[in-house]
Amino acid sequence: MPVTAKLSRQFYERLGEDIANELVDWFNAVDTTYRSELRQLNELNFQRFDDKLERRFAESDAKWGERLGRLEASFERRLGEMHAALIRWMFGFWIATLVPLGGLMIALFTVFR
Repeated sequence: MPVTAKLSRQFYERLGEDIANELVDWFNAVDTTYRSELRQLNELNFQRFDDKLERRFAESDAKWGERLGRLEASFERRLGEMHAALIRWMFGFWIATLVPLGGLMIALFTVFR
């Protein structure tokens, strides 16, 4: 929204109508030019900021993806280790259960024969 510069009546009386109007027009032209340049500079700075922000988000995504991949690999490795340990314990309990049952069955067969 451009601001129209106005000069006091004293300027118009001393400089004359034409010169004072020319001065007002010049001030308005300078104001418009500076506003336009400022808008372009702001747009350029925002674009640079947006590009930098996008690059940083991409770097952050890559880092988090790498960390998540390492975490998943570690989790899968530990899950595999736990699975193997669980199977070892399971066979140990089966054997610990079957040995006394086998002994009991042998004892019962020998008694009731």
